Amino acid sequence: MSELLFEIFCEEIPARMQPKAEADLERLLGEKLTAAGLAWSSLTTFAGPRRLGLAIDGLPVKTEDVREERKGPRVGAPDKAVEGFLRGAGVDSLDACEKREDKKGEFWVAIIEKPGRATAEVIAEAIPEVMKAFPWPKSMKFGEDGKAQRWVRPIQRLLCLFDGQVVDFEVYGIATGNLTEGHRRMGRGPFEITDFAQYTKVLREDGHVIQQREEREAIILEGARKVCADAGLELVEDPGLLTEVAGLVEWPVPLLGEMDPDFLDLPPEVITLTMKTHQKYFAVKKPGEAGVTSKFVVIANQVAPDGGQAIAAGNARVLSARLSDARHFWDNDRKTPLYDWDRPGDDMFTQLEKVTFHQELGTVADKVDRVANLSSKWGECFTYDAASAYRAARLCKADLASQMVYEFPELQGAMGRYYALDQGENADVANAIKDHYKPQGPTDEVPTSPVSMAVALADKLDTLIGFWSINEKPTGSKDPFALRRAALGIIRIGLENDVKLPLRKLISDHSSDYFANKIMEFVQGAESPIEALADDLLAFFADRLKVHLRDEGIRYDVIDAVFALGDDDLVRVTAKARALQAFLDTEDGAALLSGYNRASNIVRAEEKKDGEGAFEGALDAGYLAAAPEDQERALIAAVNTVKGEAQQALVAENFEAAMAALATLRAPIDAFFEHVTVNSEDAALRRNRLFLLSQIRTAVRAVADFDRIAG
Repeated sequence: MSELLFEIFCEEIPARMQPKAEADLERLLGEKLTAAGLAWSSLTTFAGPRRLGLAIDGLPVKTEDVREERKGPRVGAPDKAVEGFLRGAGVDSLDACEKREDKKGEFWVAIIEKPGRATAEVIAEAIPEVMKAFPWPKSMKFGEDGKAQRWVRPIQRLLCLFDGQVVDFEVYGIATGNLTEGHRRMGRGPFEITDFAQYTKVLREDGHVIQQREEREAIILEGARKVCADAGLELVEDPGLLTEVAGLVEWPVPLLGEMDPDFLDLPPEVITLTMKTHQKYFAVKKPGEAGVTSKFVVIANQVAPDGGQAIAAGNARVLSARLSDARHFWDNDRKTPLYDWDRPGDDMFTQLEKVTFHQELGTVADKVDRVANLSSKWGECFTYDAASAYRAARLCKADLASQMVYEFPELQGAMGRYYALDQGENADVANAIKDHYKPQGPTDEVPTSPVSMAVALADKLDTLIGFWSINEKPTGSKDPFALRRAALGIIRIGLENDVKLPLRKLISDHSSDYFANKIMEFVQGAESPIEALADDLLAFFADRLKVHLRDEGIRYDVIDAVFALGDDDLVRVTAKARALQAFLDTEDGAALLSGYNRASNIVRAEEKKDGEGAFEGALDAGYLAAAPEDQERALIAAVNTVKGEAQQALVAENFEAAMAALATLRAPIDAFFEHVTVNSEDAALRRNRLFLLSQIRTAVRAVADFDRIAG
């Protein structure tokens, strides 16, 4: 078995593109080799600022020979049929065919033998095709011959070795060879390469290049932690920044620098984001404390003779210049209030009247009006200061008009909090401005302060109702307005704070207040367009809840069974779904589901004959008093008991008790079906027994719609 080593050496590849480029190279070249019939034992990709490549071990030196048999016409068929067969099979004459026989008689079979191809030939054909079809997010033209030569950055060398020998081919006029280059300053080379092990060793020892991205990340993280610990400080870790910086350097050397301490009066988020966005520095803090210090960690791309002091000092000067710009934004923004409560108009909020939220939904100022109104509607759900929530909602988007947020969009909300505190707002109002965007992802924390919850829920629900009213919904993988995230945010706020949300009423009321005309225009064909919108939006919430609870092992059909009863309280629905899933996972639950399905199927089949609903109602008094069989008398008693116990448990929202009540039906149902014939020749007896099975269905459906549960 042999080894393939392939490297594309080019000018600087953007760091953010490197991880996907590794995956794409592995996928595309792997597909080509697999299609050619090649297999291998291991594949390793690598990427860095100036190189992208892979090493594949365990490849055969040639593909396997292929013997194919192709059935042809019968023996004695017309010449034209035989000639067409030979031409299609790619054989010259019937001498390359065999006669075979089946029950219909003799026929010709062409024997097509294809010798294996040299693996080097397959590689030489596959790599140029892969490179010319490579899916870079952005690429550029290079070269001077006028041809369309596109790559992420101009290519300088191609290294391709198979079994230690150069695989000859050209891409964009660049021929392959066995040379690579190292670090620009510490070991440029070029270096002659023989295999992957020697390539790795030469690059590390002579070229001062660590080609594996994961190893560079580990070196950066360990080194940054160490220089901080040596100074009695702690690194502010940032996985995204770590990955990006690892794509910027070939020989990472973490250094501790220090900026002007006067900048520490800026909000720590501004300092951290300036370091990260503009300079790719890591922030540093005191152990166990929030905020940042004047120190920072910069990752140099070389070992400096002075220990990196000059590099650190130079980076500190650049950072100071960046922070001077941030201070200018900070000082200017604080001259203009978020909202001038005494003289509205000369404030940031007024500028939102010029900012379009959506063409069909008005400006950002219009959205703020709706959110402020909705923020006062949560009194039925939890206790909070509605006046503070209204005030926070009025201010929550104003910082979008600030210079700081224009420069750093990631700071929306956070800067609003600082500006609100600066103009004398209380902490609940200021915190709600920052927190109303939360949660922004599945791992982000949710607001827990009642005022913050009110504004966050109002903002997200208004967004959902607004886009539903103009029929702009997520489709497939497309969700340009992050509506799935908004719905999941409402779900998480409700569940994690144990807040009951009457969603249908809130949706209907807010739709009537603000979107009635839009709904009439976009939701057509429904008797009540607003209720139709509410139904559709609640179904969307149900789908998001299924996704959220999937990791708990709660099945989709269980959520459907609970939602089918029309409950719109997500906390109650979730609690019931958890109890129902736990019940179905027991032997009693599985058996009851089976018995329910049998009873429901019998009633459904007989309703087709007698009419839907024909067996709903009370049992005859005579049947109740003297049912012929012991098993049906026992089942009648059990159903009556379960109805009462389950109802009491549901009213008390003790769903475990409701499931326990259902569990008592298992044995009587099993006994009934074992000893009693439902479709008796006695018409009255048949009707009452079907009434009894219908009552089983009704009793169980009071807890959940078991018809929706698979199994």
